[in-house]
Amino acid sequence: MKSQPTKEQSLALAFAASWNRVEKRLDSSLGAIRGISFAEYRLLRALSDAPNSWASRVDLALAVGLTPSGVTRALRPMEKLGYVTTAKSKRDARLALASLTPAGQGLVNDASGVMDDMMKTILERSRKSPAEVDEMITMLEEFGR
Repeated sequence: MKSQPTKEQSLALAFAASWNRVEKRLDSSLGAIRGISFAEYRLLRALSDAPNSWASRVDLALAVGLTPSGVTRALRPMEKLGYVTTAKSKRDARLALASLTPAGQGLVNDASGVMDDMMKTILERSRKSPAEVDEMITMLEEFGR
C-alpha cells in the first residue's frame, strides 16, 4: 500500500518541480539569446556583484552552490571566450581570483534583460500581485536560511 506524501514532502516536491521548470525556461531563453546557461549566468552575476567585480573561486562556489573545482571548470570556457579573467592573489599565490572583463559585464547586463523578460512572462502567467511576489521572495529567502 502506497503512503501519501506529508505536507512537508509535498512542499519539497513542489519546490523541486517548479524550480526544474523555471530553470529549463531560463536555460532555454539565455541559451537561445545570449549563448549561456542559467548556471553560467549565476556565476557571471555573482562576479558582477562581488566587490570590485573580483572574487575567489571559494566565494563564487558559496554564492552559487558549486564546489570550488566546479567553479574552476565552469569559468574556463568563459575565460577562453573573454568574459572572465583569472589571476593569482598578490597576498597568497595559492588563491586564484576571477574577474569580469568589460565583455563579461556587457554579457551580464544583456542576460539580465533576458532574465527580467522571462521572469515577467512567468509571473504574468501566475497572476500574482507585486505584493504577493514580494511575499514569495521573502518566504523563499527565509526557507533558504
